[in-house]
Amino acid sequence: MEARWPFPAFQSGAGELACAAMIEDPPRPEAVEAFLQDLQDRICAALETEDGAARFREDTWTHAGGGGGRTRVLEDGGLLEKAGVNFSRVRGASLPPAASVRRPELAGRSFTAMGVSLVLHPQNPYVPATHANIRFFIAPDPEGGAPAWWFGGGFDLTPCYGFEEDAVHWHRTAREACASFGPHLYPRFKEACDTYFTLPHRGEMRGLGGLFFDDFNEVGFEHSFALARSIGEAFLPAWLPIARHRRSQDFGERERDFQLYRRGRYVEFNLVRDRGTLFGLQSGGRTESILMSLPPLVRWRYDWKPPAGSPEETLTRDFLRPRDWLAGSPDPIRP
Repeated sequence: MEARWPFPAFQSGAGELACAAMIEDPPRPEAVEAFLQDLQDRICAALETEDGAARFREDTWTHAGGGGGRTRVLEDGGLLEKAGVNFSRVRGASLPPAASVRRPELAGRSFTAMGVSLVLHPQNPYVPATHANIRFFIAPDPEGGAPAWWFGGGFDLTPCYGFEEDAVHWHRTAREACASFGPHLYPRFKEACDTYFTLPHRGEMRGLGGLFFDDFNEVGFEHSFALARSIGEAFLPAWLPIARHRRSQDFGERERDFQLYRRGRYVEFNLVRDRGTLFGLQSGGRTESILMSLPPLVRWRYDWKPPAGSPEETLTRDFLRPRDWLAGSPDPIRP
């Protein structure tokens, strides 16, 4: 039986439908803001419950161009060594280069940008670090026409020690988040994630991928918003079962040292490659909130190589490369 996807503009050859949808389907920034604030609240509540030993502190702040945000940070917990879950909605008089480099026709426009962004750095090296965000941009037309707008975001996993069942669970949950919107979106967003979260100067991926999408508005506001909500809602079901499964695994000084070494790669990506970091700094965002993603402790080693045949070598050899995790892989872990 042929599958009938509920959003026809996702199908090939539907460009006219997509254009018509955007004309008849104006964006609703206030609805996006309400969802994002609620998503931040629910993720923080779930993480506090799971951690069991620490709570988030909250700082509210204002942006010079208008708007502001809520920064929430948890430190020295039972599960999480450091976690940040931020909401922001900021306005600016001119899109910064990080946002307009791929859309030069929008350079100089005023904008509103909002999003939830989170980074989790666990205590146990066997629990993978993770990052997720959902964001929305809107830039009015100075000539009075329709505004330019788009969604972006996704989630990715950064383990220190690789386990195939964890990777299968992560990617299966990612695929399910996209499934109702068409079968081609998961492979498209997965490939974009593999490409984006890469350290070209190291010749390796930052982690084992997930979902990444940007400049997404091709099916009108309501359908694009529904996709963004689905991906945002999928984060906790993707990460929590892995964290629960690994948090009690014994580790020693060797595993801790490797965790600190791998965190160095995370810092390199955030400071050298990450467009969200660049956008925040270029748009005059709050530095403490932008850099809350950095881990509390990191170690760099000069030209260090893992021992041959070690679990540390296995991570780079078998996990930090593009791979179809859902083809012939073992059964995933169960929530």
